[in-house]
Amino acid sequence: VQLQASGGGLVQAEDSLKLSCAASGGTFDWYGMGWFRQSLGKEREFIACVTQRGESTSYEDSVKGRFAIFRDNAKNTLYQRMSGLRPEDTGVYYCAAQFSGAGVTTASGYRWWGQGTQVTVSS
Repeated sequence: VQLQASGGGLVQAEDSLKLSCAASGGTFDWYGMGWFRQSLGKEREFIACVTQRGESTSYEDSVKGRFAIFRDNAKNTLYQRMSGLRPEDTGVYYCAAQFSGAGVTTASGYRWWGQGTQVTVSS
């Protein structure tokens, strides 16, 4: 499967953004999906994940209540709605796919990755 992330940008603190990840070349609802973030000088970190049919989600603690991951399997697209953005949310956001039936919260659990989209939050 090939993944193409989009929707990043430069925003101010407390603004909102919606990221998209378009999938092609595979059967989208076979894959559990996740969003990861890599900030300058830091390792790639888990943000959120969703199971194949969207029935279960998991979030990193700092984004709970502010971010929402969801998917539209008919459109082969994963989304992440982000609100109440903070400067510490700045980074490159990657979408990723894996075949496990469960929600996976580690980068090593994902086999396919998109190219990333930059989100910059100014204070």
